[in-house]
Amino acid sequence: MQAKKRYLILLSAGACLILLFCFGGLQVPLPKRGPNRRDDRSLTGYHPGARWHRFADYLQPFSSWEQARREDHNDHISLRQKRDTNSDVYTGKRCRMESCFDFSLCERNGFKVYVYPQQKGEKMSESYQNILTSIEGSRFYTPDPRQACLFVLSLDTLDRDQLSPQYVHNLRAKIQSLPLWNGGKNHIIFNLYSGTWPDYTEDLGFDIGLAMLAKASISTENFRPSFDVSIPLFSKDHPRTGGERGYLKHNIIPPFRKYMLVFKGKRYLTGIGSDTRNALYHVHNSEDVVLLTTCKHGKDWQKHKDARCDKDNAEYDKYDYREMLYNSTFCLVPRGRRLGSFRFLEALQAACVPVMLSNGWELPFSEIIDWNTAAVIGDERLLLQIPSTVRSIHQDKILSLRQQTQFLWEAYFNSVEKIVVTTLEIIQDRVLQHTSRSNLMWNSLPGGLFIQPQYSTYLGDFPFFYAELGVKPNPKFTAIIHVVTPLVSQSQPVMKLLVAVAKSQYCAQVIVLWNCDKPLPAKHRWPATLVPVIVFEGESKVISSRFLPYDTIPTDAVLSLDEDTVLSTTEVDFAFTVWQSFPDRIVGYPARSHFWDSNKERWGYTSKWTNDYSMVLTGAAIYHKYYHYLYTTYLPDSLKTMVDQMSNCEDILMNFLVSSVSKLPPIKVTQKKQYKETMMVQSSRASRWADPDHFAQRQTCMNKFASWFGTMPLVHSQMRLDPVLFKDQVSILRKKYRDIERL
Repeated sequence: MQAKKRYLILLSAGACLILLFCFGGLQVPLPKRGPNRRDDRSLTGYHPGARWHRFADYLQPFSSWEQARREDHNDHISLRQKRDTNSDVYTGKRCRMESCFDFSLCERNGFKVYVYPQQKGEKMSESYQNILTSIEGSRFYTPDPRQACLFVLSLDTLDRDQLSPQYVHNLRAKIQSLPLWNGGKNHIIFNLYSGTWPDYTEDLGFDIGLAMLAKASISTENFRPSFDVSIPLFSKDHPRTGGERGYLKHNIIPPFRKYMLVFKGKRYLTGIGSDTRNALYHVHNSEDVVLLTTCKHGKDWQKHKDARCDKDNAEYDKYDYREMLYNSTFCLVPRGRRLGSFRFLEALQAACVPVMLSNGWELPFSEIIDWNTAAVIGDERLLLQIPSTVRSIHQDKILSLRQQTQFLWEAYFNSVEKIVVTTLEIIQDRVLQHTSRSNLMWNSLPGGLFIQPQYSTYLGDFPFFYAELGVKPNPKFTAIIHVVTPLVSQSQPVMKLLVAVAKSQYCAQVIVLWNCDKPLPAKHRWPATLVPVIVFEGESKVISSRFLPYDTIPTDAVLSLDEDTVLSTTEVDFAFTVWQSFPDRIVGYPARSHFWDSNKERWGYTSKWTNDYSMVLTGAAIYHKYYHYLYTTYLPDSLKTMVDQMSNCEDILMNFLVSSVSKLPPIKVTQKKQYKETMMVQSSRASRWADPDHFAQRQTCMNKFASWFGTMPLVHSQMRLDPVLFKDQVSILRKKYRDIERL
């Protein structure tokens, strides 16, 4: 009897299963051929939780006829088509540089970027105008589309929220009508906002085709590695160029501030992005963890207010946001409606270590930046563990994180120009992979924008990595003497200078750069020396030619000299010895300073002897030869042309460049008071130095240069280095640089 019951139960269950299968109530997934699982992970931003969504379909017992028809249709299309249909974001989902980028366009003229001319009647936001202006002012820009490797639309694609007043309508048709569009190949599209209320998807409202995306708040699911670029969300007030320095002025040991963790922002009562911010009150303690939210935003916030709104709003108004930001060790950066948040850049600038709570966000410039060295990456699902997590971080680690926030802010994020140029540099590294930057170059001073891999891909060729690599610069220098007056006498200052420099034990060779209108003197007219003397004419005989990266410079150090400089061999030896300890700076004799003239509201230049200086003129200075390469390739032609036309200010421009890179002042050596202004009676240039117009030009240069750099990069210093035992009351025979005291 028991056996009969079991058989009847099994028979009934089997019959039910057959009926369910026949009527479509049970669907059995069949294996399909396609990319293996490893390929899917690498190409679609695989994450462990992604596969759970696939099981949801099989848990629905009933489905409409239309849904069944769609599912039946999907079974017959490719996996790629199914993914693109479901995402509905853009079609080139599997695009990579190898498949959707034409490298041949970059072979002829290198990496050049073309910006479409702006069409009449098309509105453009200030932020997008800043992006285009930054591109047009960069070294990558070309006005000729035939020379271009990358193309940028003049149609504003930044804000694709249909409810926004900045939204550009009919963008799909406008883009498709562009003659150079070519399905989006070799194009890059900039975007800050996508989707709209209530779901805020990443749909841009048009098909980007094969174009790359430089997008804020992009998810790892939609991010195409080594093709798209994740950029930070920045406000319309973000400066176009220059940008403010980081808030950290000096290190505090131990590195703790008034608050341990802070946040102040909107709370969304419903919809996407509301879960995390709604839960912040659980960890807020009003003491060292201050997490404040307000419901008071939007037109009808009172209609949706909950029981906590009034209390939250009152607490919110008690605290000043800036005061919290600058006095907290960690700053919470939870997602908003979109994955990105303005709090991210604000925390970086304030040296407040960001604590990221935005699952699935592809962090800005993740391809090049190691964010584990500057931020704490949290998980929204583990919010309650965040306070204990940040409390457990050792103070040494906090100090390191804080310093890195300042480096990254100033290197890549403090202006629209830096964000745009960093984006272009990343793409250039992909195109020119054989000369791409290493991770260390991007994540350590002075940053990837100042490291030109076309110069070298070996870290030891740059002055910034000697200490890290444990190497020293070449123990010799090359002297470059800039000559603009004809050679008429063997007693001219240039002859004495050449002999004195050539006698230095550290001199490898002397280059005489002949920028004089007269023909080159015969070889026998130059004095005999123990080191090679190379004489050649400067390119176009302009003053900037003294800073060209000549292949004839075999050493790391360059001793730059004006023809009328008066230096002894001992002074040259001492200056070079000092430079070996500071290879990333300018080291030399003639010092000058800058100041802010509040009456004229402009920068001023002074040669007066004061208690500080900010420039060492290149008429008698030593620096690394890499700065010749940067001067030639990094600085815009407009500045170099201005310098050449005036035959003035090239030394100021070099100081601007070096201080901008190193963030440090130059180094003046010894107390020598007479350099050359009082020794110019023998030179035909004496009248020019005495001319007040010459001094006025240098004032103008200061402000022109500061305008291009977007800030004043020069740094004041009160340090002067003298030889040990300099003027000490000991025997002169005990002093190594004894001749300096006699000068």
